[in-house]
Amino acid sequence: MASFQAPPGHLSQQEVLVLAKLLDAKLTVEAPDPDLKAPQLTTAEGHKVVGTMAVVRAVTAASKDGKKKLCPPSHAEDIDKWLEVAAEFEACAGTWIEPTCQHANDEAREAAKPSILSHLAAFEDALHLAKGGPSLLGERQAVSLADVAVACALLPLFQGVLGRDVRAAFPAVSRWLEATARSEPFASVMGDVKFCSAPSGWVEPAEPAAADKKKKKKRAGGEGGEEQQQPQQAAEAAAADGGAKEDDPEKAAKKAAKLAEKEAKKAKLEAKKAALAAAAAEKAAGAGNDKKAKAKAEAEAKKAAEAEEVARLVAAARSVPKGACKPVGGEMYKAYHPKMVEAAWYEWWESQGYFKPEENSDKPPFVIVIPPPNDTIVRWRRMSGYNTLWVPGTDHAGIATQSVVEKKLAKERGVTRHDLGREPFLREVYSWVDDYGGRICDQLRRIGSSVDWSRQVFTMDETRSAAVLEAFVRMYEGGSIYRDNRLVNWDCRLRTAVSDIEVDYIDIPGRTHINVPGFDEPVEFGVLTSFAYPLEGGGGEVVVATTRPETMLGDTAVAVHPDDPRYAHLHGKHVVHPVSGRRIPVICDAELVDMAFGTGAVKITPAHDPNDFAVGKRHNLEFINILDDSGSINAAGGPFAGQPRFLARTTVVDFLKGKGLFRGTEDNAMRLGLSSRSKDVIEPVLKPQWWVSCQSMAEASCAAVRSGELEIIPKEFEAVWFRWLENIRDWCVSRQLWWGHRIPAYYVTFEGETRDQSGSPGAPSEDMARWVVGRTPEAARAAAAAKYPGRKVVLHQDEDVLDTWFSSGLFPFSVMGWPEDTADMRAFYPGALLETGHDILFFWVARMVMMGIGLTGKVPFKQVYLHAMVRDAHGRKMSKSLGNVIDPLHVIEGISLQGLHDTLAAGNLDPKEVVKAKDGQTADFPDGIEECGTDALRFALARDINLDIKRVVAYRHWCNKLWNALRFALLYLPEGFKPADPAALHAAALPAAGRWILSRLNGAVGGVVASNEAYQFSDAAQRLYAWWQYDLCDVFIELMKPIMAADPEEGTCQALAAALDTGLRLLHPFMPFVTEELWQRLPRPGKQPASIMVADYPKPRAGWDAPALEKEFADMQARTRGGWKR
Repeated sequence: MASFQAPPGHLSQQEVLVLAKLLDAKLTVEAPDPDLKAPQLTTAEGHKVVGTMAVVRAVTAASKDGKKKLCPPSHAEDIDKWLEVAAEFEACAGTWIEPTCQHANDEAREAAKPSILSHLAAFEDALHLAKGGPSLLGERQAVSLADVAVACALLPLFQGVLGRDVRAAFPAVSRWLEATARSEPFASVMGDVKFCSAPSGWVEPAEPAAADKKKKKKRAGGEGGEEQQQPQQAAEAAAADGGAKEDDPEKAAKKAAKLAEKEAKKAKLEAKKAALAAAAAEKAAGAGNDKKAKAKAEAEAKKAAEAEEVARLVAAARSVPKGACKPVGGEMYKAYHPKMVEAAWYEWWESQGYFKPEENSDKPPFVIVIPPPNDTIVRWRRMSGYNTLWVPGTDHAGIATQSVVEKKLAKERGVTRHDLGREPFLREVYSWVDDYGGRICDQLRRIGSSVDWSRQVFTMDETRSAAVLEAFVRMYEGGSIYRDNRLVNWDCRLRTAVSDIEVDYIDIPGRTHINVPGFDEPVEFGVLTSFAYPLEGGGGEVVVATTRPETMLGDTAVAVHPDDPRYAHLHGKHVVHPVSGRRIPVICDAELVDMAFGTGAVKITPAHDPNDFAVGKRHNLEFINILDDSGSINAAGGPFAGQPRFLARTTVVDFLKGKGLFRGTEDNAMRLGLSSRSKDVIEPVLKPQWWVSCQSMAEASCAAVRSGELEIIPKEFEAVWFRWLENIRDWCVSRQLWWGHRIPAYYVTFEGETRDQSGSPGAPSEDMARWVVGRTPEAARAAAAAKYPGRKVVLHQDEDVLDTWFSSGLFPFSVMGWPEDTADMRAFYPGALLETGHDILFFWVARMVMMGIGLTGKVPFKQVYLHAMVRDAHGRKMSKSLGNVIDPLHVIEGISLQGLHDTLAAGNLDPKEVVKAKDGQTADFPDGIEECGTDALRFALARDINLDIKRVVAYRHWCNKLWNALRFALLYLPEGFKPADPAALHAAALPAAGRWILSRLNGAVGGVVASNEAYQFSDAAQRLYAWWQYDLCDVFIELMKPIMAADPEEGTCQALAAALDTGLRLLHPFMPFVTEELWQRLPRPGKQPASIMVADYPKPRAGWDAPALEKEFADMQARTRGGWKR
């Protein structure tokens, strides 16, 4: 039997006891040994395992079901990370917890504080992003090793050290820890857990007398199971605080803020004392120490003090009860810190209902659906007097999601979806969506998106699924959905058809070897292979060329130009297929064949090439499919059956050489289509599928743009719109997946039929006339009975699901409750705007317009605003394999280079791509990504679509400029100052500098509003930056400093207040958090809205323009600059 022993009072004791109870493990717990430096486990075989995390892993692994129960393989990486968190908490807590704290001095404890607060803040953020389930691993997971380790490391701190005000900053951590401690087996091991009841601060450990130390050592040797007592101060505080009731949330928030401010000042004073003491000690230690060392020590002490002060301010901001308005009274901290500023505002906005539209409003509506996000537009319209509704939603991303889950299952459990079966696999997908699907919404919250969360939708939810079902049935009954056997883009790796948008094309200049998934050796592309077809009856041959020699197995014709004299004698003749012996006709086709290219003769494979498919239809050729769903040659390939397609490429050439029919190869430039999901080479394959007839809907969509009913911005994309829709092809909506909306179509067979008689749905033998469609199985059965009266029918629902773009195409009206006649449909449909990337103009925007017109009779929105794709700092498209995909949360919060690498390890990239991506991350982010905050990220994206992290960092520093501008105002504005309403401010009566800044501001307002109206947000951001930076901060505030420091006159104060108020409102849609924080601190006139986000957006004001004064200032500035140059 294994045995466990630890130093007296070590945190691991309770942890091991909880684990043993959870696992029903047989374990002997030895009396604590004061000579041990770390806990240790002695296994039944006599092996020693030392260290808390090593011990808990060993205890878990030794149990028969331990790993499966507490360390599920699907969460192995998450558990490793949480164990690291537990180890960090344990290391920091040791300086504060009895008895290990007796080995630490006051300096060590003070040094541990910022680290503990930082780790708690990170833990708080992690819990906010989680779903709030009982386990750190997610809602559906039972208590895990991660929960045990983190809870046991944290509990002593919360029980005996952290006062109520400190804990209040971490409500999610407190709730999780309390719930965990009350659950089994924690409760039976630890008893009734109570948190430290000291009202504030950190409870210092008691200083034991010498006699007490001896007693403790004696107890440690003989009473290992006895729980160590908490410090005396904590006990006294608990007794004194006994039955205290909690304050209401507002009072609690204010109290916590005051306590935090008090503690921050105290810490600052202590840090200064420590710095002075350290400097004095260094001086006394010896004159040999140089000034650099002394300065470094002082700087480090100052930096540590500032870090703790900021940590306390952040903690105070986060202690605001959820939904309460953050108090902003008191002196402003000397510098801007994103976490401090951004805390609490979003929850308050949401709780006040600011994100929701007004009911029965007479304001003009402004309606936009998501994805994608553009909060700047929405906030600007809301402040400009519109009744704004922004509907949040996510699609189910059929292929992408299924692909991720399949890779995850293969990586972690070595199984495929077919091994599991459809329903168990779908449960795995829903579990993944529950765990990770909410990340998009979490990101939207963090970047400040003002969406109406009460209307949040998901394309697979009940209402949206009902809309998809109704749309399919209506379109089928109306004749716009039909079944046909046509070419599709086939992904052999995923075994499904994919849409055009999911095919990436690469240009190959000539002979090139490319790695293809599923093949050990690179495959050669960019080669034109020539071979001969012998004429029937002998007497000659016809030479053809192809870049895909394996497809000759499906050739059913050779085409020549009717005017080509070289082949006039072959019209109506046949050649012989060298593999199958089939007679292949020589046909004439002027539309396909170019007499000047190659030999002027073209092989025709109608089932595997789009151009050849059209030829096959024109000439009524045979269509022979030579590939199975995995991309191997099927029975039609004769002796090559079973060979993977690219192996067959070489064996077919070898066969032709053996027959004397090979005529050589040459380099050939070509375009190669790759699946964006699997990176496999796309194969055109003939499949019976469901199709949407797009012609009439496309014509109506073109007419809507020509009439002005729909406006496309920028206007130059209208030509692209017309070109694509006027040449549109019908849309394949079948996908051979399990995740998605299952198609409500049923294949009919008859009782007693064999498979040969009935045919197989989806296979070449399918009888396409046997399909029926119904809203329910009962409706489908009725349709089948009507179609085949008197026959006993058996229905088989189509295994396929609909293309994700089908449900996404319904989104603008399905989010309003269509097909029901809802209040939202009447009030908010059609919408005002769709904003998206120009790269999906055809694949999403056009389909929304077509389906909106087809199913509701209305264009779904009035404007389409197309933005450029967000790229990296080098202008490259973001790609996981390049390592340049940037999670907005990493920019907001900051992340180390190792942290970036860890995100790759946790993903589904191929190991070779992981190496490449890590190299890319190291090159672009050698020091990781610095914490920038939300406002800096938003402003950077408004100004430049290429996301350069250095620029984002610069805007984070620019936020500090705004912060200091307001600090200046609050420092010098007289006590009790009452600003005038800017609308009533008589600018002409102000001092010259005041008239100048308001005139410059008026110009900025006009320019920003005009740019916003034109959706030129980069121009708007540039104008904002220029006014704040060059006019307000560089000129006006510098001019005001000596005036305000002396005896500021009323007019100057009024100009400053009006400039700051108007400037903050003008900036708010771009930088919502810092503008709210600063606006709340600014003295404001009379009755004003509670929040800047519902205040009026500025408009140019009559009487504020002063062009002559602006020219005078400009001349003065030019002379000043010239003087400096001289």
